[in-house]
Amino acid sequence: MDDADLLEALLLSLASEESVYSRWCWSSGADLAHHVRELATTAEADWAHEAVVGATGPTTLKEIEAALRPVTRDTAAGLMVNLSTDSLVFPGHPRRDLAHARRAVTKAISILGPGSEWFSNIDGLWESGRAWNPVTRHTFDGVVAGRGAGFVVVLLQVGED
Repeated sequence: MDDADLLEALLLSLASEESVYSRWCWSSGADLAHHVRELATTAEADWAHEAVVGATGPTTLKEIEAALRPVTRDTAAGLMVNLSTDSLVFPGHPRRDLAHARRAVTKAISILGPGSEWFSNIDGLWESGRAWNPVTRHTFDGVVAGRGAGFVVVLLQVGED
């Protein structure tokens, strides 16, 4: 299995039909916000029935770029595991096996390499509470995006209470 096939399988294993979305593509990563926006658009369409009437969120690439902050590889890894396994809306209700998520995230991050760059809209550590800059029109969203080794990856969770 080549890196692209493995990356696709790993990211799919981190996503769920509930509210966690993933994507990867070949890219230099210069258009990272574009990839986040495309995934957010998919999530918003899937979750349109749950959205608060009249809710708005970022609609331009410039707004998405402004929402993303650089994070370390370790922070990105922790956030990706948490987005995959825990609910932003109802914490403490595991979605999938934590050990699997850790292995999948570790491998995905290794494919992008040690020089990869990582970004998130989530500020602060997961265990200490969260603040975020929205990338969707939903009440809750969290995203991690990375670029390296010719790949871009994005993991996004959306939710409503």
